[in-house]
Amino acid sequence: MKLRFLFPVLLTLGACMSTGNVDTPTRAAISDTTLPPMKSFATPQPAQPARSNRDIARDFLDLSFELESGRSLDTLTRFEGPITLRVTGKAPPAMMPDLNRLIARLRNEARIDIRLVRDASANITIQAVSRREIRKALPQAACFVVPNISSLSQYRSARRNASTNWALLESREKIALFVPNDASPQETRDCLHEELAQALGPLNDLYRLPDSVFNDDNIHAVLTGFDMTVLRAYYDPSLKNGMTRDQVAARLPAILARINPRGERLSSRYLPATPRAWIDAVQTALGPGTPPANRRAAARRALQIAQQQGWQDHRLGFSHYALGRLMQSQDGNAAHAHFLNADRAYARVTQFGPHRAFVATQLAAHALSSGRTQEALNLIAPQLPPAAQYENAALLSTLMLLRAEALDVQGKLDEAGAVRLDSLGWARYGFGPDWAVRSKLREISALSPLNRRF
Repeated sequence: MKLRFLFPVLLTLGACMSTGNVDTPTRAAISDTTLPPMKSFATPQPAQPARSNRDIARDFLDLSFELESGRSLDTLTRFEGPITLRVTGKAPPAMMPDLNRLIARLRNEARIDIRLVRDASANITIQAVSRREIRKALPQAACFVVPNISSLSQYRSARRNASTNWALLESREKIALFVPNDASPQETRDCLHEELAQALGPLNDLYRLPDSVFNDDNIHAVLTGFDMTVLRAYYDPSLKNGMTRDQVAARLPAILARINPRGERLSSRYLPATPRAWIDAVQTALGPGTPPANRRAAARRALQIAQQQGWQDHRLGFSHYALGRLMQSQDGNAAHAHFLNADRAYARVTQFGPHRAFVATQLAAHALSSGRTQEALNLIAPQLPPAAQYENAALLSTLMLLRAEALDVQGKLDEAGAVRLDSLGWARYGFGPDWAVRSKLREISALSPLNRRF
């Protein structure tokens, strides 16, 4: 289950700015016309793991033999033999192409024998339901996965039974995934990647991972090269359902040396475990149901813990980033300082994901709103390729819309128009319905000095 902190590509600077008369034509007038067709990512570009096999083995064990709650698991559980998967419910149009691409990646990269069927006896059932139905079942979840059932109605009656308790599971034979059919295409796709990966393999999430969807910071939208390596090891013939941690640990070095020879040549980059106090503070700060003042206090607590731990990795960056986002409406200058600190921390992990691209949306928005358009363009340009490589359409379209506004201010209207039009196809995938795309367009347009009422 993912809490899915959705704030990373949201902007709030425009909320405190006055814009021109709504009846006055502006460059945002495209929002009143028919939007271009939705775009999607056709060819995966996963980066291979950039860490040593010793580190990957440690991560594999911690992912596979613990739950997110911290509870230990006695044995490895997985499917044995070919895996079948079916889809029920009302799947949105973009879901099946995305699922087919995911299945192809699992077969080709993780070497898992998995295929789509229509048979009700399938090992894995993906049920597409409304977000309201998901929240009714699990209020804090955007999507979730449960063993030994095949429908949401079964979950309601079996949720407290031992059969649906992952900690008591002895083997995997039947599992259900519940994903939203009324969210943006990107959110539905992200749920498919995250929850299907956990249905097949590790059940834990680790904040120390900079290159994985098995991390509740939600920096990664789709399964990474690291994730596919973990899943390939999970289904290696040398491992069996029911093996203990020590038994798996004894066989992992040979498995990883065979499937990831590059990792044998890389030095270990040991990252300390994440204290439960930091995890609790982050979840309080970013989870639902907490008053704003309490959120900010929790985010400050998380940053303090990160600094006390002496972290110099992506977790320090995320601590600054989260606090900056929560402080924007209270103290813009302080928020900007936290974004700068987040960018410095994230600069150390650029080979692992689009971390800096998230911060760039905030730094570029600040520069644009202050009239520093060239600075905004310089911040955006290097982050467009990673946003595309890691298949985050919401992030990519946000960066492109910011770029278009900066180009407009510089008088490069034709180039700005082309960038803006191109961005909207990605925005339709990343943000979903037309009203959400137009809302994002207006929000970013409001950041431009040309669109303010003086």
